[in-house]
Amino acid sequence: MSDVTEPLRYRLITGPDDAEFCARVSALLDQGYQLHGSPALTLDGDRVIAAQALVLSHSTKGSARS
Repeated sequence: MSDVTEPLRYRLITGPDDAEFCARVSALLDQGYQLHGSPALTLDGDRVIAAQALVLSHSTKGSARS
């Protein structure tokens, strides 16, 4: 796994659809991420597993290209 020091522009959060999952998504929203698309849900036999894509609304790097 790489050592990322800058915020990622795209995140895909997955996990059981519970309060902890919602708190993880909420924390990223507080950091400036926005929901990207609808959540996806699947069943692993016992639990509902959720996935939610999030993107930063602005780039932390310079966006101008030469």
